Amino acid sequence: MTITEVRTADAARGWTLGRGARLEEEGVRFTVWAPAARSVAVRLETVSGEREHALERDEQGVWSGLVREARAGTDYRYMLDGEKALPDPVSRHQPEGVHGPSRVVDPFAFEWTDDGWGGLALSEYAIYELHVGTFSEEGTFDGAIRHLPELVDLGITAIEVMPIAQFPGTRNWGYDGVALYAVQDSYGGPDGFRRLVDAAHAHGLAVVLDVVYNHVGPEGNYLGAYAPYFTDRYRTPWGEAVNYDGADSDEVRRFVVDNALHWITEYHVDALRLDAIHGIYDFGATHVLRELAESVRAEGRRLGREVRVIGESDLNDPRVIRSGAGGWALDAQWSDDFHHAAHALLTGERSGYYEDFGSIADLEKALRDRFVYDGRRSAHRRRRHGAPARDIPAERFVVCIQNHDQVGNRAKGERLASLVSFEQRKLGAALLLLAPYVPMLFMGEEWGETNPFLYFADHGDESLVEAVRAGRREEFKAFGWGDDVPDPFAVETFERSKLDRSKLERPEHAAIRALYRELLQLRRREPALRPGGSVYRVSAEPFERGAGPIASGILFTEHEPPAGGAWLGVFNLSTTESAEVEVRGGEGRAVRMVLSTDDRRFGGAGAVAKQWATRGDGSRSPAERQPRGLLALPPSTALLCRVEDR
Repeated sequence: MTITEVRTADAARGWTLGRGARLEEEGVRFTVWAPAARSVAVRLETVSGEREHALERDEQGVWSGLVREARAGTDYRYMLDGEKALPDPVSRHQPEGVHGPSRVVDPFAFEWTDDGWGGLALSEYAIYELHVGTFSEEGTFDGAIRHLPELVDLGITAIEVMPIAQFPGTRNWGYDGVALYAVQDSYGGPDGFRRLVDAAHAHGLAVVLDVVYNHVGPEGNYLGAYAPYFTDRYRTPWGEAVNYDGADSDEVRRFVVDNALHWITEYHVDALRLDAIHGIYDFGATHVLRELAESVRAEGRRLGREVRVIGESDLNDPRVIRSGAGGWALDAQWSDDFHHAAHALLTGERSGYYEDFGSIADLEKALRDRFVYDGRRSAHRRRRHGAPARDIPAERFVVCIQNHDQVGNRAKGERLASLVSFEQRKLGAALLLLAPYVPMLFMGEEWGETNPFLYFADHGDESLVEAVRAGRREEFKAFGWGDDVPDPFAVETFERSKLDRSKLERPEHAAIRALYRELLQLRRREPALRPGGSVYRVSAEPFERGAGPIASGILFTEHEPPAGGAWLGVFNLSTTESAEVEVRGGEGRAVRMVLSTDDRRFGGAGAVAKQWATRGDGSRSPAERQPRGLLALPPSTALLCRVEDR
C-alpha cells in the first residue's frame, strides 16, 4: 500500500497516526520524515540479532517501507545515511529510555471499558493537578489509580496529569520530555497510562494531559538529526524555538497536531493543557494552535466526546481563546493574575512579579475582569500588559492558588501551607472555590500538605547537570531567595517532594480537607456556584443586601442564578481585625448561613455561627433566620450565605 493509499484509508475511518511504526495485516509499515538524508533504513533489534530494511523516499522527504517480519513488541531504530542509529521521532514506547531503541506498539490492543463516557462541559471541571512520580508512594499510573476514589469523594471532576512524554532517567517534572509520543516507561508505559484514563472515566473523572509544544528537553533530543524541527529565528527560555512558520515547517506542524490527536484517540484523553504557549512562535496566516485546537475538537465530535484544549499563557491576551479572525480558538486558558493577586494578599510577598500585586482592588479586578493587567502598565514588566477579556465567559478561564510552577519554582518549593496561617489557608480555599472560574487544585493542597514540591531531574550529562544548577540559582535572584537551593539531581530532593497522606490523621489537616470537600461538593450540587450558572458580582463595597463594613479589608461577592436565591460571600482579608458586617436578604427574603471558614467542623472557633444563633431575629427555622445587627467576622475568614424567599 502506498502512502497515498494509506492516507485515503485513514480518511475513511477517521484519524490514525500516519508516521512512526504502524501495524498492517502484512507486517509493520515504518514511516519517518528525514528530508536531508541520502538513505534511511529501519534496523530491527531482536534476540537473534539485527537486521536492516531500506526505506523508500517520496518527494517530500518522507521515507517509508513495509517490514513483514516486524510485529507489536519489535524493537527498532532508524539508520540515517548508514551511520546514525536513532530512536523514532514518533516512537510510541521507549522501554530502555530516551537513548534506547523504539518499540512497535499496537495502539488498539487495549480493552477499554469507557464506551459510555462522553466527557464533561468546561463549566463542570474542578481540576486536580498531579505529578505521577510524587502523587503516590509507587510513583506510577497504577499507584495513582488507587487514590482516584479519594478525589471523587472530595468533589474533583477532572485530573490534570503533568507531562508523561519520555524524559531522561526516572525523576523529572516532565517538561524535559524528548520522545513526545512515548509514555514514560518508569511510570508504567503506554498501557499503564491507558489503565489510569480508563479508571478515571469509570469514576466519572475527566483526564487533562499536560503537553509541551514550545520546546523539547536537552538530553535525548534527536529531532534535529532528522529534519529542521527547530529554528534560530526566535529564542525561547529553553533555547531554539520550534519551527512552526519557516521553511519545511508543514511537517513540523503535522508532528504536533498529530501528537495532540494521538492522545485524544489512542489514549481517550479529554483535554490537553498546552504548556507556556507564549513560547510558541508562528506568524503564518493560520496559527498552529488554531489548527491544533480545531483538529482536536473535530476528532472529538467524530468520537462523540467533549474534548478541550487549554492553554497556559502569560500574555493576558484574549485572542488565545477567541474564535474569530486572528484568534487562536483554544477552549480555555490559565489566568495567572488570580493566583498572583491572591498569593500576594495572603503571603505579603512583593518580590519578582508579585510587585505588581498586593491590593484588594487587584483581587477584586481578577474576579470581575478575568485579568488584572488588561492593558494597564505593569511595574514589573515596565510596560503596558494584556488586553480586556471581560466579555469572554468565565468557564474559559482556569484559576488556582497553587500549581506546580508557583510552588516548584520557589527556591525551596514551599507550598502555600508553609507560608500562611491555618485560617489563611482556609480563606484561600474559599476564594478559589467560590470564584466564578474553573478551579484547579495542586495535589495535596486539599489537606494543607507541607512537604515541598521541589524541582528535580535525572540527567546523565554532567555538564548539563551543572548548567541546570547554575540556571536555577540565577532564576531566583529576582525573588531574593539566595543560593540555598536544593540540588535538583539528588534523589532526596525527589523523595522530599512526595505527598504525605499520614498528615490527614492530624486534626488540622483533616479540617482543611473537610472545608475543601464541603466547597467542592457545593459546587457539584449548585449550578449557580459554577461558571456561567449565575450573574456574578464582586465589590469592595457592600451590595444593596449587605450593610457597609466598619473595618477595612472586606470583599463581597454574589452569585445570582436566573431562578433567584442568590449566594452571598463575605471575605475578611485582614489578618489583624475583625470586620463588622450586616448581611440582609432584602424585603420578604431570609438569609441562611451555609458555612463559615471559622466553623468548628473546619477547625475554627465557631464565633460566626454563635453570633448568627444569638443575634437571629427569632425565626424558629435556621433556614428562615435573619441576623439582626452586625456580625463580627474574624480575621482571615470567609462567610457564605444563601438568600431565600420566606
